[in-house]
Amino acid sequence: MQGFGVDIGGSGIKGCVVDLDKGELVGERVRIPTPQPALPDPVYGVVADIVGQFGWEGRIGVTYPGVMKHGVTFTAANMDSSWIGTDMAKGLEAVIPGTVQTLNDADAAGIAEMAYGAGKGERGLVLMLTFGTGIGSALFIDGTLVPNTEFGHIEVGGHDGEKHASASAREREGLSYPQWAKHVDRYLDTLERSIWPDLIIVGGGVSKKADKWVPLLSTRTRVVPAELLNDAGIVGAALAAEQHIGQ
Repeated sequence: MQGFGVDIGGSGIKGCVVDLDKGELVGERVRIPTPQPALPDPVYGVVADIVGQFGWEGRIGVTYPGVMKHGVTFTAANMDSSWIGTDMAKGLEAVIPGTVQTLNDADAAGIAEMAYGAGKGERGLVLMLTFGTGIGSALFIDGTLVPNTEFGHIEVGGHDGEKHASASAREREGLSYPQWAKHVDRYLDTLERSIWPDLIIVGGGVSKKADKWVPLLSTRTRVVPAELLNDAGIVGAALAAEQHIGQ
C-alpha cells in the first residue's frame, strides 16, 4: 500500500511517495526551498509542484509547523502571520488533484515513529519532541495521538522552552553539544514535572548526532533518538492521510 506525504518546514518543503507497509520512502524525495516570505499561495504552489513531479492524484497528507484544526491553521510561530485562520486544506485542494489531509508537523513525525520507529509497540504516555527552528511536540496515550500539544512554548525561566533548547538556539548561541544538553535538560525537567511521560523520543536534524548529547541528559524519563530522522514528517503525513488521523 502506498501513500503520499508532504512536509512543510520553515526552510524547505519536501515530499515523496511512501510505502505504508514498511514506513519507507519510495524513491528519492523532492525538496524545494520554502518561498520567502512563506505566504500561503506561494507555499501551495510548491506543494503542487512536488505532487505533480510524482504524478500523484490520490489522497495526500500535508504537515504544517503550527496548530491545525479541520484544515485551518491557528498559529504561525515560525511562519508568516498571514497563515493564521487560513483554510490550508481548501487552498491546497484548489491547486492539486485528490483530497488533502492536514496536520501538525510534529504530530506527523510522532505518528511515523509510533507506527514504524522508536515508539513502535510502546504503551503509556509517549512524548515525541522535534528539535529544529523551534521545538515541536506530539503526545500519545497508549498509541493514540493527542493533537496540537505545542509543548515547545511551555515556559522555562520566563521564556518559551524553545528559545534556548531548540536546535536553532544551539547554533545561534554557539553552544557545544554538552552546553546545549544542559538547556535541553532544564526544558525536559519542566515537561517531566507537568506530564510525567514514560518515554521521550527526540527527533529533528540533531537526532542524527544523538550520541553527542542524549547520553548527557539526566532526566528521569528514558530518552531515545528517533529512527526515521528527517523522513518522519513525510511518512507520518502519508499514514495520517490513509488512516484519517488528526482531522
